[in-house]
Amino acid sequence: MGGGGQQTDVITGGGRGNGVYTWEEVQKHTKKGDQWLVIERKVYNISEWAKRHPGGLRIIGHYAGEDATDAFTAFHPDLTFVRKYLRPLLLGELADTEPGQDREKNASVVQDFRALREKVEKMGLFKPQPLFFFLYLGHILLLEALALWMVWTWGTGWINTLVVSVLLGTSQAQAGWLQHDFGHLSVFKSSRWNHIVHKFVIGHIKGASANWWNHRHFQHHAKPNVFNKDPDVNMIKAFVVGEVQPVEFGIKKLKYLPYNHQHKYFFLIGPPLLIPVYFQIQIFQTMWKRHYWADLVWSISYYLRYFLCYIPFYGVLGATLLFNLVRFLESHWFVWVTQMSHIPMDIDYEKHKDWLSMQLYATCNIEQSFFNDWFSGHLNFQIEHHLFPTMPRHNYWRAAPLVRELCKKHNIPYEEKTLWRAFADIVGSLKKSGELWLDAYLHK
Repeated sequence: MGGGGQQTDVITGGGRGNGVYTWEEVQKHTKKGDQWLVIERKVYNISEWAKRHPGGLRIIGHYAGEDATDAFTAFHPDLTFVRKYLRPLLLGELADTEPGQDREKNASVVQDFRALREKVEKMGLFKPQPLFFFLYLGHILLLEALALWMVWTWGTGWINTLVVSVLLGTSQAQAGWLQHDFGHLSVFKSSRWNHIVHKFVIGHIKGASANWWNHRHFQHHAKPNVFNKDPDVNMIKAFVVGEVQPVEFGIKKLKYLPYNHQHKYFFLIGPPLLIPVYFQIQIFQTMWKRHYWADLVWSISYYLRYFLCYIPFYGVLGATLLFNLVRFLESHWFVWVTQMSHIPMDIDYEKHKDWLSMQLYATCNIEQSFFNDWFSGHLNFQIEHHLFPTMPRHNYWRAAPLVRELCKKHNIPYEEKTLWRAFADIVGSLKKSGELWLDAYLHK
């Protein structure tokens, strides 16, 4: 195994890349400032690199002490390019006697999933159709133009304003799905062009921050529904979710809100407030604190464009009220679509599952239809999206039967619901979690 002198060099970043290690040794390095991980049986010291990682410090740190091969492959479309950054971090490799995967992960599941990925790559399912995304952007811009034309033509009456707000809310929701495509590097072959257009769509069309979204959303993909790692299940004590956290809060007698009623107050503080209040504040705080000045300029360009267009018709107060109405509508759309595939699923602390199992237990699909595809930005294929985040969304339906077949082989649940069943399950799961909390709070 790695000798004492070499271990010292390794921790300070001076490893020579010829060490041989066991999983036990790798798993000792999981704390901030001292983190190792394994990719394709190679052991890397990411302690310093994590601070410069383009995807953010936290996402790469979530895999410290683990085999990160499948996550590494999933997030990086150009593996040859990214491996250049790995070379200086190389410590050595796993001993021949060590399994390729850490802990109790099923080697057969891991190997079969990697074979599936090779198969869908050979089928060309990672090749985008630029026309699809061009037309998608076109329909978003058309909705924006139509809204402004309606105000110009028919004025600012209540009925016309409501129609305009629906058009703008639809445009914003659909732009949210489109920026998601560019953020996942699934539109252009060039990552650079994906990043540039991502900033334009999320910044100029939506007024948000590409860097804020990247660092938040990629953590969700890396460890979905894992407490302390997936920010999407960080409910800032407003809700308890899953089956573990409610009991934990109940035993500790934690009652920040009456969680047994959370399925009711969800309608008051969930969908209505997430984007207009919580995200709005968090985005600007993040841009300012982390000096994302380019993102801030893009965001300001959105607000300038919006208010220059609508203040002449509504005045400052009216344009502000319209803006918040649009955000209110968009927030409902966003919350119901994004949570229908995750909140009712397994939510727990880190269990170190393999990539396929982790994604399937945390994710479900919604039935395919033209409306469901459009309404959710193809996130009704949430399973395929989580397994292959850089796959262009128009190819999910082709990958789905292959994923379903693999899950059946290994007895891994592949869950698919109707849209209305998925919406109802959000409320039902919150109600169930609230009841678990109340029982533990009163009796344990």
